[in-house]
Amino acid sequence: MTATPHPDDAGRAASLLAAQNKAVALFDMIGRELVRPGVTEAALSEEIYAMAEARFGVASHWHRRVVRSGPHTLLPYVENAPDRTITADDILFVDLGPVFDEWEADFGRTFVLGNDPDKLRLRDSLQPVFEQVRAEFDTHPDMTGEDLYARACAAAQRAGWQFGGGIAGHLVGDFPHEVIPGDRVASYIMPGSTTRLRGVDASGRQLHWILEIHLVDRAKQIGGFYEQLLTA
Repeated sequence: MTATPHPDDAGRAASLLAAQNKAVALFDMIGRELVRPGVTEAALSEEIYAMAEARFGVASHWHRRVVRSGPHTLLPYVENAPDRTITADDILFVDLGPVFDEWEADFGRTFVLGNDPDKLRLRDSLQPVFEQVRAEFDTHPDMTGEDLYARACAAAQRAGWQFGGGIAGHLVGDFPHEVIPGDRVASYIMPGSTTRLRGVDASGRQLHWILEIHLVDRAKQIGGFYEQLLTA
């Protein structure tokens, strides 16, 4: 028997999608106007913050801003690295959690400066792998967090890369990512998570998830990141 949808579900899904659409517009501006060689990761992060506030009225981000370039692109979200200057032939990714009108977005994209074929191939692999993993989610309604993580790793391998993250996503909604306890496996798409991704929360509302694709080539010291809503 199909459960009766919660009356808040349609509105919550629409609000999350609206927030993501604003994130898409913000990242388009970041790529056109801010990503360049000669700027440090820290300085680019500050410029992104100023742009988000000036152009979109973003006063807060629900997790720290992440700008990673070169070998730093191998590192998952939880790691820290010393500041680095972006070069003329670099790969970098930006991972943001801007809050638009009190709704959280969590969005990541990869940029390539120059014409290095390996970096371009990595960047261009990200969206197809994301879509493959989302298609698996769509066709397996009883999938758990650990199931989807395994499928993300397999999709990365098929594309010729390694999966770089210990998680492949997390819950999104009415709480900030930073507040999820690190040992709360049920809130993540990761090994050991038996949470049914198409489940509901304690109030009976549909769970919404972010899918993260982090592809790496450790031998070449490059990585790429692509993140957006899995559900909604």
